Amino acid sequence: MAIPTLARTRKLTIVAQDPAVRVGEKILTSQVDVPAENLGSGPRGYRVHVVDYDATTRTLYKPFDYPEDSVDPFIDPTNDAILNNPNFHAQNVYVIIMRTLARFEFALGRRVSWSFPGHQLKVAPHAFADANAFYSARDEALMFGYFPGRQDTIFSCLSHDVVAHETTHALVDGLRGRYTDPASPDQAAFHEGFADVVALLSIFSLPDVVKTVLDWQADGPTLTPGEANFIRRQDVSPEALRRSLLLGLAEQMGQELSRVRGSALRRSVELTPSADYLDPTQFPEFAEPHRRGEILVAAMMNAFLTIWTQRLSTLGFIRGEWLSRDRVAEEAAEAADYLLTMAIRALDYTPPIHLEFGDFLSALLTADYEIRPDDSKYYFRRHLLESFQHYGIPPSSSAGQRPEAGLWQPPPQEMVYDRLRFHALSRDPDEMFRFVWENREALKLSDDAYIRVESLRPCLRIAPDDGFPLHETVAECIQLVDLEARELKTIGVRKPDGMPDNTKVTLRGGVALIFDEFGRLKFAVGTRLLNNERQTDWLQHLWDYGYFEPGASLRRRFSAMHRIRSLGQSRDPYEEW
Repeated sequence: MAIPTLARTRKLTIVAQDPAVRVGEKILTSQVDVPAENLGSGPRGYRVHVVDYDATTRTLYKPFDYPEDSVDPFIDPTNDAILNNPNFHAQNVYVIIMRTLARFEFALGRRVSWSFPGHQLKVAPHAFADANAFYSARDEALMFGYFPGRQDTIFSCLSHDVVAHETTHALVDGLRGRYTDPASPDQAAFHEGFADVVALLSIFSLPDVVKTVLDWQADGPTLTPGEANFIRRQDVSPEALRRSLLLGLAEQMGQELSRVRGSALRRSVELTPSADYLDPTQFPEFAEPHRRGEILVAAMMNAFLTIWTQRLSTLGFIRGEWLSRDRVAEEAAEAADYLLTMAIRALDYTPPIHLEFGDFLSALLTADYEIRPDDSKYYFRRHLLESFQHYGIPPSSSAGQRPEAGLWQPPPQEMVYDRLRFHALSRDPDEMFRFVWENREALKLSDDAYIRVESLRPCLRIAPDDGFPLHETVAECIQLVDLEARELKTIGVRKPDGMPDNTKVTLRGGVALIFDEFGRLKFAVGTRLLNNERQTDWLQHLWDYGYFEPGASLRRRFSAMHRIRSLGQSRDPYEEW
Protein backbone atom coordinates (compact mmCIF):
# COMPACT_ATOMS: atom_id res chain seq x y z
CA MET A 1 0.00 0.00 0.00
CA ALA A 2 1.45 3.34 -1.08
CA ILE A 3 2.03 5.93 1.61
CA PRO A 4 0.32 9.22 0.66
CA THR A 5 2.70 12.09 -0.03
CA LEU A 6 2.18 15.11 2.19
CA ALA A 7 1.67 18.44 0.44
CA ARG A 8 4.66 20.79 0.55
CA THR A 9 2.61 23.99 0.43
CA ARG A 10 -0.83 25.23 1.38
CA LYS A 11 -2.81 28.31 0.35
CA LEU A 12 -3.88 30.88 2.93
CA THR A 13 -5.43 34.33 2.54
CA ILE A 14 -3.72 37.62 3.39
CA VAL A 15 -4.43 41.30 2.85
CA ALA A 16 -2.64 41.90 -0.44
CA GLN A 17 -1.02 45.22 0.48
CA ASP A 18 -2.95 46.97 3.24
CA PRO A 19 -6.63 47.82 3.91
CA ALA A 20 -6.31 51.17 2.09
CA VAL A 21 -6.02 49.34 -1.26
CA ARG A 22 -9.52 48.34 -2.36
CA VAL A 23 -11.38 47.17 -5.44
CA GLY A 24 -14.57 49.15 -5.32
CA GLU A 25 -15.21 49.15 -1.59
CA LYS A 26 -13.72 45.69 -0.94
CA ILE A 27 -10.28 45.34 0.65
CA LEU A 28 -7.91 43.63 -1.77
CA THR A 29 -6.84 40.16 -0.59
CA SER A 30 -4.84 37.32 -2.11
CA GLN A 31 -4.44 33.60 -1.53
CA VAL A 32 -0.75 32.75 -1.39
CA ASP A 33 1.38 29.64 -0.95
CA VAL A 34 3.22 29.02 2.30
CA PRO A 35 5.21 25.97 3.44
CA ALA A 36 2.76 23.32 4.65
CA GLU A 37 3.10 22.13 8.23
CA ASN A 38 1.05 20.66 11.05
CA LEU A 39 -0.16 23.91 12.59
CA GLY A 40 -1.08 24.27 16.22
CA SER A 41 -3.63 26.79 17.44
CA GLY A 42 -2.55 30.37 17.09
CA PRO A 43 -1.35 29.60 14.42
CA ARG A 44 1.75 28.00 15.86
CA GLY A 45 4.27 26.35 13.53
CA TYR A 46 7.82 25.11 13.65
CA ARG A 47 9.31 28.58 13.01
CA VAL A 48 6.54 31.05 13.96
CA HIS A 49 4.37 31.15 17.08
CA VAL A 50 1.58 33.75 17.16
CA VAL A 51 0.80 34.80 20.73
CA ASP A 52 -1.98 37.36 20.51
CA TYR A 53 -1.64 39.30 23.75
CA ASP A 54 -2.51 43.00 23.94
CA ALA A 55 -0.38 44.62 26.65
CA THR A 56 -2.42 47.85 26.57
CA THR A 57 -5.78 46.27 27.37
CA ARG A 58 -4.29 43.15 29.00
CA THR A 59 -6.26 40.95 26.64
CA LEU A 60 -5.24 37.48 25.49
CA TYR A 61 -7.18 36.63 22.35
CA LYS A 62 -8.35 33.07 21.97
CA PRO A 63 -6.22 31.34 19.32
CA PHE A 64 -7.85 29.77 16.29
CA ASP A 65 -7.58 25.98 15.92
CA TYR A 66 -6.40 25.20 12.41
CA PRO A 67 -7.79 22.04 10.77
CA GLU A 68 -5.38 19.28 9.80
CA ASP A 69 -6.39 19.53 6.15
CA SER A 70 -5.24 22.36 3.90
CA VAL A 71 -8.54 24.26 3.83
CA ASP A 72 -8.14 28.03 4.12
CA PRO A 73 -10.43 29.18 6.97
CA PHE A 74 -10.61 32.73 5.60
CA ILE A 75 -11.41 32.37 1.90
CA ASP A 76 -12.75 35.64 0.46
CA PRO A 77 -13.16 37.40 3.83
CA THR A 78 -15.49 40.37 4.25
CA ASN A 79 -14.14 43.80 5.15
CA ASP A 80 -15.56 43.34 8.64
CA ALA A 81 -13.70 40.05 9.11
CA ILE A 82 -10.45 41.61 7.86
CA LEU A 83 -10.68 44.64 10.11
CA ASN A 84 -12.23 43.15 13.23
CA ASN A 85 -11.42 39.43 13.45
CA PRO A 86 -8.22 38.95 15.50
CA ASN A 87 -7.87 35.40 14.16
CA PHE A 88 -7.56 36.75 10.62
CA HIS A 89 -4.94 39.24 11.85
CA ALA A 90 -3.01 36.31 13.34
CA GLN A 91 -3.17 34.42 10.04
CA ASN A 92 -2.07 37.49 8.09
CA VAL A 93 1.16 37.92 10.07
CA TYR A 94 1.89 34.18 10.12
CA VAL A 95 1.56 33.85 6.34
CA ILE A 96 3.65 36.90 5.44
CA ILE A 97 6.40 35.92 7.88
CA MET A 98 6.53 32.35 6.57
CA ARG A 99 6.55 33.53 2.94
CA THR A 100 9.43 35.90 3.69
CA LEU A 101 11.37 33.20 5.54
CA ALA A 102 10.82 30.74 2.68
CA ARG A 103 12.03 33.37 0.20
CA PHE A 104 15.28 33.85 2.14
CA GLU A 105 15.87 30.11 2.41
CA PHE A 106 15.29 29.63 -1.32
CA ALA A 107 17.76 32.39 -2.22
CA LEU A 108 20.44 31.32 0.26
CA GLY A 109 20.14 27.58 -0.38
CA ARG A 110 19.88 26.57 3.27
CA ARG A 111 17.78 26.91 6.41
CA VAL A 112 17.97 30.32 8.07
CA SER A 113 18.03 30.54 11.86
CA TRP A 114 16.81 33.35 14.07
CA SER A 115 19.43 35.27 16.04
CA PHE A 116 18.33 33.76 19.37
CA PRO A 117 18.76 30.10 20.47
CA GLY A 118 15.09 29.12 20.05
CA HIS A 119 13.45 27.84 16.86
CA GLN A 120 10.19 29.81 16.99
CA LEU A 121 9.80 33.54 16.48
CA LYS A 122 7.02 34.88 18.70
CA VAL A 123 4.56 37.29 17.07
CA ALA A 124 2.03 39.61 18.73
CA PRO A 125 -0.43 41.04 16.16
CA HIS A 126 -2.03 43.40 18.73
CA ALA A 127 0.92 44.04 21.03
CA PHE A 128 0.04 47.59 22.13
CA ALA A 129 -2.02 50.67 21.28
CA ASP A 130 0.58 52.73 19.41
CA ALA A 131 1.44 53.66 15.81
CA ASN A 132 4.51 51.44 15.87
CA ALA A 133 5.86 48.00 15.03
CA PHE A 134 9.26 46.51 15.77
CA TYR A 135 11.47 43.45 16.06
CA SER A 136 12.88 42.68 19.51
CA ALA A 137 15.74 40.19 19.68
CA ARG A 138 15.62 40.29 23.49
CA ASP A 139 11.97 39.18 23.44
CA GLU A 140 12.52 36.86 20.43
CA ALA A 141 9.48 38.52 18.91
CA LEU A 142 7.82 40.79 16.38
CA MET A 143 5.46 43.32 17.94
CA PHE A 144 2.71 45.06 15.96
CA GLY A 145 0.75 48.05 17.27
CA TYR A 146 -2.60 49.60 16.40
CA PHE A 147 -4.08 53.09 16.69
CA PRO A 148 -7.35 54.92 15.95
CA GLY A 149 -7.81 56.22 12.40
CA ARG A 150 -10.32 58.67 11.03
CA GLN A 151 -12.85 55.90 10.35
CA ASP A 152 -11.40 52.53 11.41
CA THR A 153 -8.73 51.29 13.76
CA ILE A 154 -5.41 51.03 11.91
CA PHE A 155 -3.65 47.70 12.48
CA SER A 156 0.01 47.57 11.47
CA CYS A 157 -0.31 43.76 11.36
CA LEU A 158 -2.54 44.14 8.28
CA SER A 159 0.15 45.95 6.25
CA HIS A 160 2.13 43.59 4.00
CA ASP A 161 4.94 46.16 3.90
CA VAL A 162 5.24 46.51 7.67
CA VAL A 163 5.13 42.75 8.37
CA ALA A 164 7.66 41.90 5.63
CA HIS A 165 9.91 44.76 6.78
CA GLU A 166 9.97 43.62 10.42
CA THR A 167 10.45 39.98 9.42
CA THR A 168 13.48 41.02 7.38
CA HIS A 169 14.96 42.68 10.48
CA ALA A 170 14.69 39.35 12.31
CA LEU A 171 16.20 37.38 9.41
CA VAL A 172 19.12 39.76 8.81
CA ASP A 173 19.81 39.71 12.55
CA GLY A 174 20.10 35.92 12.31
CA LEU A 175 22.40 36.12 9.30
CA ARG A 176 24.57 39.09 10.34
CA GLY A 177 24.18 39.53 14.08
CA ARG A 178 26.87 42.23 14.25
CA TYR A 179 24.92 44.63 12.03
CA THR A 180 23.20 46.06 15.10
CA ASP A 181 26.57 46.82 16.72
CA PRO A 182 27.73 50.45 16.72
CA ALA A 183 29.83 50.79 13.58
CA SER A 184 29.92 52.68 10.28
CA PRO A 185 27.06 55.08 9.42
CA ASP A 186 26.09 52.92 6.43
CA GLN A 187 25.76 49.84 8.64
CA ALA A 188 23.37 51.71 10.94
CA ALA A 189 21.23 52.50 7.89
CA PHE A 190 21.49 49.14 6.15
CA HIS A 191 19.00 47.25 8.32
CA GLU A 192 16.25 49.75 7.50
CA GLY A 193 17.06 50.19 3.83
CA PHE A 194 17.41 46.47 3.15
CA ALA A 195 14.15 45.70 4.98
CA ASP A 196 12.36 48.28 2.82
CA VAL A 197 13.80 46.73 -0.36
CA VAL A 198 12.57 43.26 0.63
CA ALA A 199 9.11 44.61 1.49
CA LEU A 200 8.79 46.49 -1.81
CA LEU A 201 10.08 43.71 -4.07
CA SER A 202 8.09 40.95 -2.37
CA ILE A 203 4.75 42.54 -3.27
CA PHE A 204 5.57 42.01 -6.96
CA SER A 205 5.41 38.23 -6.44
CA LEU A 206 1.62 38.63 -6.44
CA PRO A 207 0.82 39.37 -10.13
CA ASP A 208 -2.93 39.75 -9.53
CA VAL A 209 -2.20 42.39 -6.94
CA VAL A 210 0.18 44.18 -9.28
CA LYS A 211 -2.44 44.23 -12.04
CA THR A 212 -5.04 45.68 -9.69
CA VAL A 213 -2.77 48.29 -8.13
CA LEU A 214 -1.55 49.44 -11.55
CA ASP A 215 -5.04 50.93 -11.95
CA TRP A 216 -4.22 53.34 -9.14
CA GLN A 217 -2.01 56.36 -8.73
CA ALA A 218 -0.64 57.57 -5.44
CA ASP A 219 -3.52 60.07 -5.01
CA GLY A 220 -6.36 57.65 -5.78
CA PRO A 221 -7.73 55.29 -8.44
CA THR A 222 -7.58 56.23 -12.13
CA LEU A 223 -9.31 53.58 -14.16
CA THR A 224 -7.80 52.29 -17.38
CA PRO A 225 -9.64 49.90 -19.71
CA GLY A 226 -9.28 46.95 -17.33
CA GLU A 227 -12.18 45.12 -18.87
CA ALA A 228 -10.07 44.77 -22.00
CA ASN A 229 -7.01 43.91 -19.87
CA PHE A 230 -4.93 46.72 -21.32
CA ILE A 231 -2.96 49.47 -19.67
CA ARG A 232 -1.86 52.77 -21.12
CA ARG A 233 1.76 53.38 -22.05
CA GLN A 234 1.87 56.54 -19.93
CA ASP A 235 0.80 54.58 -16.82
CA VAL A 236 3.89 52.35 -16.95
CA SER A 237 6.47 55.05 -17.58
CA PRO A 238 9.22 55.29 -14.93
CA GLU A 239 7.73 58.59 -13.72
CA ALA A 240 4.22 57.15 -13.28
CA LEU A 241 5.46 53.99 -11.59
CA ARG A 242 7.53 55.99 -9.08
CA ARG A 243 4.25 57.60 -7.95
CA SER A 244 2.27 54.35 -7.85
CA LEU A 245 1.16 52.57 -4.69
CA LEU A 246 3.42 49.66 -5.64
CA LEU A 247 6.54 51.64 -4.74
CA GLY A 248 5.29 53.33 -1.56
CA LEU A 249 5.47 51.75 1.89
CA ALA A 250 2.55 51.42 4.33
CA GLU A 251 -0.06 53.50 2.50
CA GLN A 252 -2.77 53.22 5.15
CA MET A 253 -0.48 54.33 7.98
CA GLY A 254 0.82 57.13 5.78
CA GLN A 255 -2.70 58.40 5.09
CA GLU A 256 -3.67 58.35 8.76
CA LEU A 257 -0.58 59.85 10.41
CA SER A 258 -0.77 63.59 9.97
CA ARG A 259 2.96 64.09 10.42
CA VAL A 260 3.66 62.11 7.23
CA ARG A 261 3.53 63.91 3.90
CA GLY A 262 1.75 62.09 1.07
CA SER A 263 -0.06 58.76 0.97
CA ALA A 264 2.78 56.47 2.10
CA LEU A 265 5.17 56.47 5.01
CA ARG A 266 8.16 56.27 2.68
CA ARG A 267 8.59 56.70 -1.05
CA SER A 268 12.37 56.46 -1.35
CA VAL A 269 12.25 55.69 -5.06
CA GLU A 270 11.46 59.37 -5.72
CA LEU A 271 14.74 60.54 -4.18
CA THR A 272 16.46 62.58 -6.89
CA PRO A 273 19.82 61.06 -7.91
CA SER A 274 22.87 62.85 -6.55
CA ALA A 275 26.48 61.78 -6.11
CA ASP A 276 26.78 63.95 -2.98
CA TYR A 277 24.24 62.39 -0.59
CA LEU A 278 26.95 60.64 1.44
CA ASP A 279 28.95 63.86 1.86
CA PRO A 280 27.92 65.27 5.26
CA THR A 281 29.03 68.76 4.27
CA GLN A 282 26.61 68.76 1.31
CA PHE A 283 23.68 66.80 2.78
CA PRO A 284 24.02 66.65 6.59
CA GLU A 285 20.50 65.20 6.94
CA PHE A 286 21.71 61.98 5.28
CA ALA A 287 24.20 61.38 8.08
CA GLU A 288 21.13 60.33 10.12
CA PRO A 289 20.81 56.53 9.79
CA HIS A 290 17.19 56.30 8.72
CA ARG A 291 17.45 58.93 6.01
CA ARG A 292 20.69 57.35 4.89
CA GLY A 293 18.89 54.02 4.40
CA GLU A 294 16.62 55.68 1.85
CA ILE A 295 19.65 56.18 -0.43
CA LEU A 296 20.11 52.40 -0.61
CA VAL A 297 16.40 51.89 -1.32
CA ALA A 298 16.41 54.56 -4.05
CA ALA A 299 19.44 52.98 -5.77
CA MET A 300 17.92 49.47 -5.69
CA MET A 301 14.37 50.42 -6.71
CA ASN A 302 15.41 52.76 -9.50
CA ALA A 303 17.55 49.97 -10.94
CA PHE A 304 14.48 47.74 -10.74
CA LEU A 305 12.34 50.35 -12.52
CA THR A 306 14.91 50.67 -15.31
CA ILE A 307 15.04 46.90 -15.80
CA TRP A 308 11.24 46.56 -15.71
CA THR A 309 10.45 49.42 -18.10
CA GLN A 310 13.16 48.37 -20.56
CA ARG A 311 11.68 44.89 -20.63
CA LEU A 312 8.26 46.40 -21.34
CA SER A 313 9.66 48.41 -24.26
CA THR A 314 10.58 45.17 -26.03
CA LEU A 315 7.00 43.88 -25.96
CA GLY A 316 5.61 46.28 -28.54
CA PHE A 317 2.65 48.58 -27.98
CA ILE A 318 -0.83 47.93 -29.34
CA ARG A 319 -1.89 50.92 -31.49
CA GLY A 320 1.18 52.67 -30.14
CA GLU A 321 -0.39 53.23 -26.72
CA TRP A 322 -1.53 50.01 -25.00
CA LEU A 323 0.18 47.07 -23.30
CA SER A 324 -1.25 43.82 -21.99
CA ARG A 325 -1.77 44.20 -18.23
CA ASP A 326 -0.94 40.51 -17.79
CA ARG A 327 2.44 40.92 -19.49
CA VAL A 328 3.21 44.07 -17.51
CA ALA A 329 2.59 42.19 -14.25
CA GLU A 330 4.53 39.12 -15.42
CA GLU A 331 7.56 41.19 -16.36
CA ALA A 332 7.41 43.01 -13.01
CA ALA A 333 7.17 39.73 -11.09
CA GLU A 334 10.10 38.16 -12.95
CA ALA A 335 12.38 41.18 -12.59
CA ALA A 336 11.49 41.71 -8.91
CA ASP A 337 11.89 38.04 -8.08
CA TYR A 338 15.36 37.91 -9.60
CA LEU A 339 16.48 41.16 -7.99
CA LEU A 340 15.16 40.00 -4.60
CA THR A 341 17.13 36.76 -4.96
CA MET A 342 20.27 38.76 -5.79
CA ALA A 343 19.79 41.02 -2.78
CA ILE A 344 19.31 38.17 -0.32
CA ARG A 345 22.22 36.10 -1.70
CA ALA A 346 24.46 39.15 -1.45
CA LEU A 347 24.22 38.99 2.35
CA ASP A 348 26.62 36.02 2.34
CA TYR A 349 29.18 38.11 0.44
CA THR A 350 29.07 41.13 2.79
CA PRO A 351 31.60 41.81 5.56
CA PRO A 352 30.38 40.70 9.00
CA ILE A 353 31.05 44.10 10.59
CA HIS A 354 31.46 47.73 9.48
CA LEU A 355 29.32 47.31 6.36
CA GLU A 356 29.30 50.16 3.85
CA PHE A 357 26.92 50.56 0.91
CA GLY A 358 29.77 50.01 -1.54
CA ASP A 359 30.42 46.64 0.13
CA PHE A 360 26.82 45.63 -0.46
CA LEU A 361 27.06 46.68 -4.12
CA SER A 362 30.19 44.55 -4.65
CA ALA A 363 28.45 41.71 -2.82
CA LEU A 364 25.41 42.03 -5.13
CA LEU A 365 27.54 41.94 -8.25
CA THR A 366 29.81 39.10 -7.09
CA ALA A 367 27.10 36.80 -5.71
CA ASP A 368 25.22 37.09 -8.99
CA TYR A 369 28.30 36.64 -11.16
CA GLU A 370 29.19 33.42 -9.34
CA ILE A 371 25.81 31.87 -10.13
CA ARG A 372 25.19 33.49 -13.56
CA PRO A 373 28.28 34.86 -15.32
CA ASP A 374 26.34 35.94 -18.43
CA ASP A 375 24.46 39.16 -17.64
CA SER A 376 23.60 39.99 -21.23
CA LYS A 377 19.90 39.06 -21.12
CA TYR A 378 18.59 41.86 -18.89
CA TYR A 379 21.82 43.48 -17.60
CA PHE A 380 20.88 43.39 -13.93
CA ARG A 381 24.46 43.98 -12.79
CA ARG A 382 25.07 46.84 -15.21
CA HIS A 383 21.88 48.64 -14.18
CA LEU A 384 22.63 48.17 -10.48
CA LEU A 385 26.17 49.49 -10.89
CA GLU A 386 24.91 52.56 -12.76
CA SER A 387 22.05 53.25 -10.34
CA PHE A 388 24.24 53.01 -7.24
CA GLN A 389 26.80 55.34 -8.81
CA HIS A 390 24.02 57.86 -9.56
CA TYR A 391 23.52 58.02 -5.78
CA GLY A 392 27.22 58.40 -5.02
CA ILE A 393 27.87 54.75 -4.14
CA PRO A 394 30.83 53.19 -6.00
CA PRO A 395 31.63 49.50 -5.47
CA SER A 396 34.13 48.79 -2.71
CA SER A 397 36.13 46.40 -4.86
CA SER A 398 38.73 48.12 -6.97
CA ALA A 399 39.55 47.11 -10.53
CA GLY A 400 41.47 43.85 -10.71
CA GLN A 401 41.66 40.73 -12.82
CA ARG A 402 37.92 39.96 -12.67
CA PRO A 403 35.96 40.23 -15.96
CA GLU A 404 33.52 42.90 -14.66
CA ALA A 405 33.83 46.06 -12.62
CA GLY A 406 32.91 45.95 -8.94
CA LEU A 407 33.44 42.22 -8.31
CA TRP A 408 35.24 41.09 -5.18
CA GLN A 409 38.80 40.00 -5.93
CA PRO A 410 40.14 36.57 -4.92
CA PRO A 411 42.67 36.40 -2.05
CA PRO A 412 45.99 37.95 -3.09
CA GLN A 413 48.03 34.98 -1.89
CA GLU A 414 47.70 31.23 -1.60
CA MET A 415 46.30 29.82 1.63
CA VAL A 416 47.60 26.89 3.68
CA TYR A 417 45.34 23.83 3.48
CA ASP A 418 47.79 21.00 4.23
CA ARG A 419 46.74 20.39 7.85
CA LEU A 420 43.00 20.64 7.25
CA ARG A 421 40.26 18.09 6.65
CA PHE A 422 38.06 19.16 3.76
CA HIS A 423 34.88 17.42 4.98
CA ALA A 424 35.12 18.99 8.44
CA LEU A 425 35.96 22.44 7.10
CA SER A 426 32.39 22.97 5.86
CA ARG A 427 30.71 21.73 9.07
CA ASP A 428 32.98 22.08 12.11
CA PRO A 429 33.63 25.62 13.49
CA ASP A 430 36.80 24.34 15.21
CA GLU A 431 38.18 23.09 11.90
CA MET A 432 37.28 26.42 10.30
CA PHE A 433 39.05 28.23 13.13
CA ARG A 434 42.13 26.14 12.45
CA PHE A 435 42.07 27.36 8.85
CA VAL A 436 41.75 30.95 10.09
CA TRP A 437 44.58 30.51 12.59
CA GLU A 438 46.94 28.91 10.09
CA ASN A 439 46.25 31.72 7.62
CA ARG A 440 45.82 34.69 9.96
CA GLU A 441 48.73 36.56 8.39
CA ALA A 442 47.44 36.08 4.84
CA LEU A 443 43.95 37.13 6.01
CA LYS A 444 45.48 40.23 7.65
CA LEU A 445 44.16 39.36 11.10
CA SER A 446 45.78 40.74 14.22
CA ASP A 447 47.58 38.42 16.64
CA ASP A 448 46.84 40.83 19.49
CA ALA A 449 43.03 40.62 19.34
CA TYR A 450 40.39 38.03 20.11
CA ILE A 451 39.46 35.90 17.07
CA ARG A 452 36.21 33.95 16.78
CA VAL A 453 34.38 32.02 14.05
CA GLU A 454 30.82 33.22 14.64
CA SER A 455 29.00 31.20 11.98
CA LEU A 456 29.60 28.40 9.50
CA ARG A 457 26.98 27.73 6.83
CA PRO A 458 27.08 25.27 3.90
CA CYS A 459 24.97 26.50 0.95
CA LEU A 460 23.51 25.01 -2.21
CA ARG A 461 22.45 27.49 -4.88
CA ILE A 462 20.89 26.62 -8.24
CA ALA A 463 21.99 28.51 -11.36
CA PRO A 464 18.94 30.08 -13.08
CA ASP A 465 20.18 29.50 -16.63
CA ASP A 466 21.42 25.90 -16.70
CA GLY A 467 20.12 24.50 -13.40
CA PHE A 468 23.56 23.41 -12.19
CA PRO A 469 24.18 23.54 -8.43
CA LEU A 470 26.74 25.83 -6.84
CA HIS A 471 28.06 24.48 -3.54
CA GLU A 472 29.62 27.05 -1.22
CA THR A 473 30.56 27.34 2.45
CA VAL A 474 30.27 30.73 4.15
CA ALA A 475 31.94 31.57 7.46
CA GLU A 476 32.04 34.72 9.59
CA CYS A 477 35.25 35.51 11.48
CA ILE A 478 35.21 38.37 14.00
CA GLN A 479 38.04 40.18 15.82
CA LEU A 480 37.47 42.27 18.93
CA VAL A 481 39.73 44.25 21.25
CA ASP A 482 38.62 46.20 24.34
CA LEU A 483 40.69 49.15 25.53
CA GLU A 484 40.44 52.63 26.98
CA ALA A 485 40.48 55.73 24.83
CA ARG A 486 43.95 56.71 26.14
CA GLU A 487 45.37 53.51 24.57
CA LEU A 488 44.11 54.25 21.04
CA LYS A 489 47.21 56.24 20.09
CA THR A 490 49.41 53.21 20.76
CA ILE A 491 47.80 51.43 17.79
CA GLY A 492 47.57 54.48 15.54
CA VAL A 493 43.85 55.26 16.02
CA ARG A 494 42.98 58.90 16.76
CA LYS A 495 40.71 59.58 19.74
CA PRO A 496 37.72 61.86 19.02
CA ASP A 497 38.10 65.36 20.44
CA GLY A 498 36.41 65.57 23.82
CA MET A 499 36.34 61.85 24.54
CA PRO A 500 37.57 61.19 28.11
CA ASP A 501 40.71 59.08 28.35
CA ASN A 502 38.97 56.45 30.48
CA THR A 503 36.15 55.83 27.98
CA LYS A 504 35.74 52.13 27.28
CA VAL A 505 36.12 51.45 23.55
CA THR A 506 35.66 48.24 21.60
CA LEU A 507 37.35 48.04 18.19
CA ARG A 508 35.84 45.56 15.80
CA GLY A 509 37.00 43.92 12.60
CA GLY A 510 36.08 40.83 10.69
CA VAL A 511 36.01 38.90 7.48
CA ALA A 512 33.48 36.78 5.61
CA LEU A 513 35.10 33.70 4.05
CA ILE A 514 33.49 32.10 0.99
CA PHE A 515 34.78 28.64 0.00
CA ASP A 516 34.08 26.65 -3.16
CA GLU A 517 32.88 23.04 -3.27
CA PHE A 518 36.48 21.80 -3.02
CA GLY A 519 37.19 23.68 0.22
CA ARG A 520 39.32 26.37 -1.44
CA LEU A 521 38.89 29.99 -0.40
CA LYS A 522 37.26 32.08 -3.13
CA PHE A 523 36.82 35.42 -1.35
CA ALA A 524 37.77 37.02 1.96
CA VAL A 525 35.50 40.04 2.42
CA GLY A 526 35.92 42.35 5.37
CA THR A 527 37.80 45.00 7.29
CA ARG A 528 41.01 44.56 9.25
CA LEU A 529 40.78 45.38 12.92
CA LEU A 530 43.80 47.68 12.68
CA ASN A 531 42.71 49.65 9.64
CA ASN A 532 43.64 52.82 11.49
CA GLU A 533 42.07 55.35 9.13
CA ARG A 534 38.67 53.62 8.99
CA GLN A 535 38.61 52.88 12.72
CA THR A 536 39.31 56.58 13.38
CA ASP A 537 36.47 57.64 11.09
CA TRP A 538 34.01 55.16 12.65
CA LEU A 539 34.90 56.18 16.21
CA GLN A 540 34.37 59.83 15.28
CA HIS A 541 30.96 58.98 13.79
CA LEU A 542 29.91 57.06 16.90
CA TRP A 543 31.12 59.86 19.16
CA ASP A 544 29.26 62.51 17.14
CA TYR A 545 26.01 60.53 17.31
CA GLY A 546 26.13 59.85 21.03
CA TYR A 547 26.86 56.11 21.01
CA PHE A 548 29.10 56.51 24.07
CA GLU A 549 26.48 58.40 26.11
CA PRO A 550 24.91 56.63 29.13
CA GLY A 551 21.93 54.51 28.04
CA ALA A 552 22.85 54.64 24.36
CA SER A 553 22.84 50.84 24.06
CA LEU A 554 19.25 50.71 25.33
CA ARG A 555 18.17 53.36 22.82
CA ARG A 556 19.64 51.30 19.98
CA ARG A 557 17.16 48.48 20.54
CA PHE A 558 14.66 48.34 17.69
CA SER A 559 11.72 48.90 20.04
CA ALA A 560 13.23 52.06 21.51
CA MET A 561 14.53 53.38 18.18
CA HIS A 562 11.12 53.06 16.55
CA ARG A 563 9.39 54.94 19.35
CA ILE A 564 12.12 57.59 19.55
CA ARG A 565 11.86 58.27 15.83
CA SER A 566 8.09 58.60 15.90
CA LEU A 567 8.43 61.17 18.71
CA GLY A 568 11.31 63.00 17.01
CA GLN A 569 13.50 62.81 20.10
CA SER A 570 16.83 61.43 18.87
CA ARG A 571 19.69 61.99 16.49
CA ASP A 572 19.81 58.33 15.54
CA PRO A 573 16.25 57.10 14.92
CA TYR A 574 15.55 54.16 12.64
CA GLU A 575 11.83 53.89 11.88
CA GLU A 576 8.86 55.98 10.90
CA TRP A 577 6.23 53.61 12.23
